[in-house]
Amino acid sequence: MNESTLNPVFPFTALVGQEALQQALLLASIDPALGGVLVSGPRGTAKSTAARALAELLPEGRLVTLPLGASEEQLIGTLDLQGALRDGGVTFLPGLLAKAHLGMLYVDEVNLLPNPLVDQLLDVAASGVNIIERDGISHRHEARFVLIGTMNPEEGDLRPQLLDRFGLAVEMPNSFDAGIRQQIVKARLAFDSDPVAFRTRYEAKQDALEQNIRAARTKIASLDLDDAVHARVSELCIEANVDGMRADLVMLRAARALAALESASRIEVSHVERVADAVLKHRRREREEASAPPRGTPPNTELKPNETDWGYLPPESADTTKVKQVRPLAVKKA
Repeated sequence: MNESTLNPVFPFTALVGQEALQQALLLASIDPALGGVLVSGPRGTAKSTAARALAELLPEGRLVTLPLGASEEQLIGTLDLQGALRDGGVTFLPGLLAKAHLGMLYVDEVNLLPNPLVDQLLDVAASGVNIIERDGISHRHEARFVLIGTMNPEEGDLRPQLLDRFGLAVEMPNSFDAGIRQQIVKARLAFDSDPVAFRTRYEAKQDALEQNIRAARTKIASLDLDDAVHARVSELCIEANVDGMRADLVMLRAARALAALESASRIEVSHVERVADAVLKHRRREREEASAPPRGTPPNTELKPNETDWGYLPPESADTTKVKQVRPLAVKKA
C-alpha cells in the first residue's frame, strides 16, 4: 500500500456514516467498466475525502485529478505531427486519461465541466480505450481507470443523457444524527492531530481490504449470472421505468462485483437488490414523466372528432379559435 508521509490520506476503512458510498466506490474499483461513480451532495460531506481514500487501495495507487479548466488535448492527449514530418514517426503526447490508466481519475464538480468533455470522458471510462485522431492519423491506448465524479446539486446538474452514462450514483445528504456527527468529528480531529498514529490504527484493516479488492478482481470472471438474477434485474429496471438497457447491464455487473467482493460462491438475488439503488437513483423516472411530451413541445390544440358523440364543423370565419359543435343527425331506419 502506498503511503505519502508528506500528505497522508484519511483511511478508507475509517470513514463513518458513508456505507452506501463506500460500497459504490469498491464496486467501481473491482469492475471499472461499470462506468464510474457520481457522488452528489452539499459541501462538507467528505465526498473528495472518500475518493482519495479509495485511490491508495488500488493496485497502482495512482490518483489523477482533472481540473475544471482542462482542455480536450489535456484530457485525451495529442499527436505531435510536426515531429512526424521531421522524424518520420508520430509521437503521442499522453493526456490525463493515459496517466490515470490502472488508477483513479477524480473529477471534482463534474457538473461544471463542458458537456462535450464529460461525454468524451465517460466514453473512455466505459470502453477502457482512448482514441486520438488528428489530420487522418490516429492513435489508441488502453485507459482503464476508476472514474469518480463529485458534484454539488446547488451549483447545477448534469444533463440526463450524461447522468445515465455514470454507472453508479450516490447521494450524500447532510447527517442530522447526533451520534454519527460526533463520530465523524472525533475521527477527523484524531487524524488531524496525529495522522501517522491514526493511520497505524487502521493499517491492518486497510491491508485486508486492499487484498480483498485484488482477489475480487480475479474472482469476478468466474461468477455466472443465472436466470433468477436476470429476472430480478429486469423487474427492478421495469419498475423504475428506465430508458434503454444500460441500467440492466450495470446492475448485473454491480451485483457480480459485490458477490466477488464478499467472496461469494455465486451471485444471489440479494446482491442485485443491494446494488439496485445506486444503479437506479439517477435513472428512475415516474410514469407520468415518461409519457409527457418533450420539453418545448407546443400543446396539441387540434380538434379531433369523437366517433361516438360529437362532430365538428369547420369554422365559419377567419377566427380559428371559434369552433361550432353540433350533434350528428339521427338517421331513421326505413
